[in-house]
Amino acid sequence: MSFSTLEFSVDNCIALITLNRPESANTIGVELAAELLQAAIRCESNADIRAVILTGKGRFFSGGGDVQSFATAGHGAGELLRRITTPLHAAVSRFSRMNAPLVTAVNGTAAGAGFSLAIAGDVIVAAESAKFTVAYTKIAMSADGGGSFNLPRIVGMACAKELMLLNPVLTAAEAQRRGLVTMVTPDTEVLAKAKEIAVLLASGPTQAYGEVKRLLADSHSHSLEQQLALESRSMAVLADGTADAREGYTAFVQKRAPKFTGR
Repeated sequence: MSFSTLEFSVDNCIALITLNRPESANTIGVELAAELLQAAIRCESNADIRAVILTGKGRFFSGGGDVQSFATAGHGAGELLRRITTPLHAAVSRFSRMNAPLVTAVNGTAAGAGFSLAIAGDVIVAAESAKFTVAYTKIAMSADGGGSFNLPRIVGMACAKELMLLNPVLTAAEAQRRGLVTMVTPDTEVLAKAKEIAVLLASGPTQAYGEVKRLLADSHSHSLEQQLALESRSMAVLADGTADAREGYTAFVQKRAPKFTGR
């Protein structure tokens, strides 16, 4: 599969997706949104992919939506936005629910939909010089890319409203203090740190990671009893259907390190 607006490669069970529109701050238009969905489907469908890294080429992680194209579209901007957000949102949903953990390596500014993509990571590694801003209401727009779902769950409703209405620009350190970033690294080390984490995750129990991700994604929409039932189901499915679970508790009993295969 070849791509025009992103780079995609797989090495040692780790997929690397690099947004590749550096001349346009890696902004997201129709083509990039469609290609991001194709990459997400590949990551979701290939059991040999056990961790995924998402980053950007150049100085930006992503400047968000391609605002220039919105302006050019005039009265057709609504249709254009539907053509962008439909595949973009399908990609975000797959990243959220696939078995392989997603590590976002935020190499530079993450704004608008870029901000939403950054915080969609299961582990979020930010360069020291990275900046974070929601930015939508600066151009009289609302949120996309799952930002209105993930942000209040991460920082709480009051802080989410502050970030979405006042649009402060956060440094990587400030974003980490607010819980938006897992860790901050020197600029030259952000991708290396993301790869180090991905290697660790790729050696882990991939299907268990997927069950955990889906449990967490749905936890706010269920009662306690519903969530408890799902937890019970997930544990039983893993115990009955995965070699990794059997290896995990066998290794525990034998007092040795487990060797997981992702199966």
